[in-house]
Amino acid sequence: MNNSIHASLLKRFSLGIVSACLLSLSSLTVFAQADESAGQDLLLPLDEVRIFTEVLNRIRSAYVEPIDDKTLLENAIKGMLAGIDPHSTYLASDDYDQLQESTTGEFGGLGVEVGIEDGFIKVIAPMDGSPAAIAGVQAGDLIIKLDDTPAREVTLGDTVDLMRGEPGTDIVLTILREGVSDPFVITVTREIIQSRSVRSRVLEPGYAYIRVASFSVDTGTEVKDALKKLHEENALKGVVMDLRNNPGGVLQSSVGVVDAFITEGLIVYTEGRIDNSEMRFEASNEDPSQGVPLVVLINSGSASASEIVAGALQDHQRAIIMGTPSFGKGSVQTVLPLTNDRAIKLTTALYFTPNGRSIQAKGIVPDITVDRGQVTRIPDSLISYREADLTGHLENGNAADDSNEENATENEEAAVIAAETQEPPEVLVRDYQLNEAVNVLKGLNIIRPRIMAESETQLIEDIEGTSAR
Repeated sequence: MNNSIHASLLKRFSLGIVSACLLSLSSLTVFAQADESAGQDLLLPLDEVRIFTEVLNRIRSAYVEPIDDKTLLENAIKGMLAGIDPHSTYLASDDYDQLQESTTGEFGGLGVEVGIEDGFIKVIAPMDGSPAAIAGVQAGDLIIKLDDTPAREVTLGDTVDLMRGEPGTDIVLTILREGVSDPFVITVTREIIQSRSVRSRVLEPGYAYIRVASFSVDTGTEVKDALKKLHEENALKGVVMDLRNNPGGVLQSSVGVVDAFITEGLIVYTEGRIDNSEMRFEASNEDPSQGVPLVVLINSGSASASEIVAGALQDHQRAIIMGTPSFGKGSVQTVLPLTNDRAIKLTTALYFTPNGRSIQAKGIVPDITVDRGQVTRIPDSLISYREADLTGHLENGNAADDSNEENATENEEAAVIAAETQEPPEVLVRDYQLNEAVNVLKGLNIIRPRIMAESETQLIEDIEGTSAR
């Protein structure tokens, strides 16, 4: 690796993604300088060292085919790291470049983030518009075979190698899915993945949608730009930020996204045993959101950086968190260089929300739990019967005259007809969770002016009472 790439990587903090062609799990990752004192005064258990040496010699002499010492020792390192937790791993010579690809937003592969569970490859989330998503791979799927290779026979690094390949080539994934009795296969065609981190649009007048699919280098800036544009073009009453199936990414970007919605206080902090594993990130006083009501959608595919965002906004009571519990990835991995082209990614810390919560293996629990579903709209006129439909009903005596009453009645009937015939945006029909998020925002906008009016009245009364005394 050239020195410029190496220096660039050492400056990055990222929530490392494994994306069917990358190398790590969804995890908070820091890059550290090599420690020349590492290994000094190290006390090793001699019996275990003797056993290791004996196993090495037995494999050398008795294995059916010759294996060189370099391969044996690299496999030993991989096994040592894989045995301590699912997120620590060995980075071979090509892995630095792959890790850089995961943070710049363009790479080759399937576009799916995975982890390891009980020897199988578990899908955390397919990226929006990726070959895996288009082929039908879903969050929570277990990959039990890659082409003809059983998942239990490969390490995480081997899995990455198998999933990588030339654009246009196919890989056959054998899938186990909850609710489906038998395994089935999905063929995915590899492509160059150009991940689009942030998308935004107006769902209906006053209510906007911001989708954050992953956290790449510029995600925080992109969210702030999206908010600015939405405010310029609309009278915003509320925003839904969608973090579902977002496996994480660059740490600073998750901090930047939170900073777009709060103006003070702690965003996230980490605790560990090595010096650079303890970090704290605070909010700035800028407010691109302009205090607009916010709902954040999460699910089991929301991991790492997504959980930092959801947890911080929840602790600051800045957003209502909706959906289902998140993935629960709350550990920090540090890239520790061994040589110029080799390193280990080692779990060195846990991260915490502003209120001191560790979400490791727990996840973020939504304020309002909403499962997946589809909206089926039934016009009210098909199931209701009103007073005005009754023969001989009393007329409304509040109208100033008959003509006003007639106009008012016609206007009310027109409003009812319009409300019943107007179709909601298609995305809301297909996405029950998003539909409920918009309904919550509408409720907030109904009650918010009343609360503010009551607060202002109370403030005036307090001031007058103080003046009177």
